Amino acid sequence: MTTMATDEKDAPKAKCSETWYSMDEAKIEEVRKAKAWMQDANYFTRVMVSPAASMKMLMHAHSGCEAGLSAGGKPLEVMGMMLGYPSDEHKHTLVVTDVFPLPVTGFETQVVADDENVINYMIKLSDMVEVTRKERLMGWYHSHPFDVDEAHNHCFLSSTDLSTQLSWQNAEDPNGNPFLAIVIDPLRSFAKNSSELAAFRAYPPTASPPPNQCPDGSIVTEDAKRVEVWGSCWNRYYELKVEYFMSDQAKSIIDILNHSHLWARTLSATPALETEHRERVGERVSAVVEKLEHAHAAHASQASRMGGGFGFPAESLGGGPSNKESSLKKASDAASGIANEGLLGQTTQLAKRHLFSSECLCNGNCAAFANIAAEYLKRKQARSCPVAP
Repeated sequence: MTTMATDEKDAPKAKCSETWYSMDEAKIEEVRKAKAWMQDANYFTRVMVSPAASMKMLMHAHSGCEAGLSAGGKPLEVMGMMLGYPSDEHKHTLVVTDVFPLPVTGFETQVVADDENVINYMIKLSDMVEVTRKERLMGWYHSHPFDVDEAHNHCFLSSTDLSTQLSWQNAEDPNGNPFLAIVIDPLRSFAKNSSELAAFRAYPPTASPPPNQCPDGSIVTEDAKRVEVWGSCWNRYYELKVEYFMSDQAKSIIDILNHSHLWARTLSATPALETEHRERVGERVSAVVEKLEHAHAAHASQASRMGGGFGFPAESLGGGPSNKESSLKKASDAASGIANEGLLGQTTQLAKRHLFSSECLCNGNCAAFANIAAEYLKRKQARSCPVAP
């Protein structure tokens, strides 16, 4: 998936061009009238998202997490509408220029906007956009604030999401307004310091995608794995590549801010000590414990059926999944992810202490810091370059 990167160097880079901000209304109207997407279920392959739209979606998704946790419950899903247009210069591309949060929240894999107040709000928003903007409301977004998974994010369409997307497409696509869905994983975004979002469009009921093809185009024959990553409707929608754009002037300003001020933010902020972060770490550790208990119970049950003990490897018991796909492997990956995040936080704190402490800290502490830094880099390299089986 486009947004699975966890390192800054792997994150999608913003493309600098003024063309994405300029709209030739006459040409875009020709694109809308042609309705090429009505003859090709996979017509759109790419989405260009503005930095403002991306930032507003992530901030809205994060506010839903805070609202749910502050009320003593689980993080809440949020929903909003997207503004944009089908590109006239770049075929198969949709452009998202702005977003508008909606007063909608929900739980788990369902976000439903059937409240009368919400409907009236959307009508007023549509009327306002029609008068003040050249673009149209061309999509919707919502969040999946589920537990952080080390293997993949939670950007997928549930059965309810798919039904909502199909309703939008059936209503808007024939009228020259191809509709888009974006899903954000806010908890993983903040845990991994990367923008975890994905864009989707639904297949019409008459379309037949290739057998075993997942939304990202990969072929996966194991049903459990497909459902885990993409949900039960994995073969009824497809993913579009997400890219970002900004103007040359905005890029110059951001480069100056990063060069001049980003180091100050890094040294002044301590995310690991924030209450919300510490609470989430506790929840993630509890989830790892549950996974380990589940793996232990499954291993014990399988061993008893085979008449063996707990010492047999999973492969020798026969019929079980490989080690890479086992529940034990998932628990191990989750624990490693939490440990690496904690190690990075501690390393940052040690760096601050060495930089700002008035005491002389050279009595063995420099060596300790060097060892910690070396171990962190070693583990990071090992995770990014797994040993071939």
